[in-house]
Amino acid sequence: MSKAKVFVTRPDFPENGIRLLQEKYDVEMYPYSKAVERDYLLEHVKGASALFCITSEQIDKAVLDAAGPELKIISSMSLGFEHIDIEECKKRNIIVCNSPNPMMVASVAEFTIGLLLAVARKIVEASGAIQRGEWIEGWNPNWYVGRGLTGAVVGIVGMGRVGKAVFSRLQPFGVMQVLYFDIFHPIVEVESMGARYAPFEELLKESDYVISTCNLTEKSRGIFDRKAFSLMKSSAAFINTSRGGVVDQEALVEALREKRIKAAAIDVMHPEPLPRDHELLSLPNIIVTPHIAALEESAMWAQSSLTAENIIEVLEGRDPLTLVY
Repeated sequence: MSKAKVFVTRPDFPENGIRLLQEKYDVEMYPYSKAVERDYLLEHVKGASALFCITSEQIDKAVLDAAGPELKIISSMSLGFEHIDIEECKKRNIIVCNSPNPMMVASVAEFTIGLLLAVARKIVEASGAIQRGEWIEGWNPNWYVGRGLTGAVVGIVGMGRVGKAVFSRLQPFGVMQVLYFDIFHPIVEVESMGARYAPFEELLKESDYVISTCNLTEKSRGIFDRKAFSLMKSSAAFINTSRGGVVDQEALVEALREKRIKAAAIDVMHPEPLPRDHELLSLPNIIVTPHIAALEESAMWAQSSLTAENIIEVLEGRDPLTLVY
């Protein structure tokens, strides 16, 4: 009896999860360390019972058509699943799983705090000044003066797993107030610790730091637009570790260039990677990192295992561990 086929969209996923699959199934893998080419995906997904993917691949009707009726599960090594056509999967009874393991949530939350501190205290700017040879005199009390978190108001947009983890990590910093906006409210577990729900526009107006940790949905797509940035304080900073699609990127460029807001730090953008000549990369008041918030060693290994285990559970006739649909 032939083994079920699992198609893996990259060769550089952590090997522990791939080994679990190779022990049981016929694993076919895209051979290059980059997002799988569309034509290759459409050709090689044919006959697959399972698809092991990530957010860089658009799993739409064309991919599902190419896979054919054998496809039982799409398992994404990511928290987000906006790259998968959920409605089309429902029509075909294809199970969709993501991989929201606690280590990954902690990793993203830690990185978000890192970006928050970096942009607040101008850490990246100051380090670059030394590398550019601009520190030619002694200590100067007026050079790269940042602002701390003590006494600040922090607004978190999206109080899901990552938002809650960011909130818990803010507690030791002496933040005066944490506001949150979420489609679900009140959220008792954070309000009991002092967070306060605020409508989106109120949160923008009152916050010194605005952090986006929300999912990308049709309701959240482009939520940070020109109006949103115009409502923020001119002294405020914007931090995004959620999805690039929640931001109108041209509006962000304008807000930073025209100093409608003071600064930003983003780990996600669109497109990814950004062209080298993109205006965002030329602005002095933004930190841009290459979508690495979740890239912590133990978190990545846990995600790889969970993604594979979801496939194994479904192909062996059991319920998946982390079901999206």
